[in-house]
Amino acid sequence: MALVKATAPALQQHGVEITTRMYQRLFVDPEIKALFDMAAHESGAQPKRLAAAILAFAQNVDKLDALKPAIERIAARHVETHIKPEHYPTVANALLPAIRDILGEAATEEILTAWGEAYWFLADILINREAQLYQTKAA
Repeated sequence: MALVKATAPALQQHGVEITTRMYQRLFVDPEIKALFDMAAHESGAQPKRLAAAILAFAQNVDKLDALKPAIERIAARHVETHIKPEHYPTVANALLPAIRDILGEAATEEILTAWGEAYWFLADILINREAQLYQTKAA
């Protein structure tokens, strides 16, 4: 948690660059690209929203209650756009290299490992909440 929290200033400065690079990596897969609102991506709104969410997570990783409203919004949006648990590894495989692409040597193995653990921690929360929402929607 301390390492993730310590990266918040770098995320504040380079977050949109990181998320823009992440989407470049993601969108090489047409099936993944089809899940996204391309108008929001092309306007720059989506990379900015994701950068803000990642920064908020970094700043509040030790107080997740502060993130509950954002988690609810993200989970609801994921259900609307048919995001499934199997999509999460693809995002991780785009996000972590994007961090390294943008931060270079400052993105040490220790930092990338911490962010990998943080990503999967948050992904598990979202996957579980989305499963509940999918179940409610189906009922």
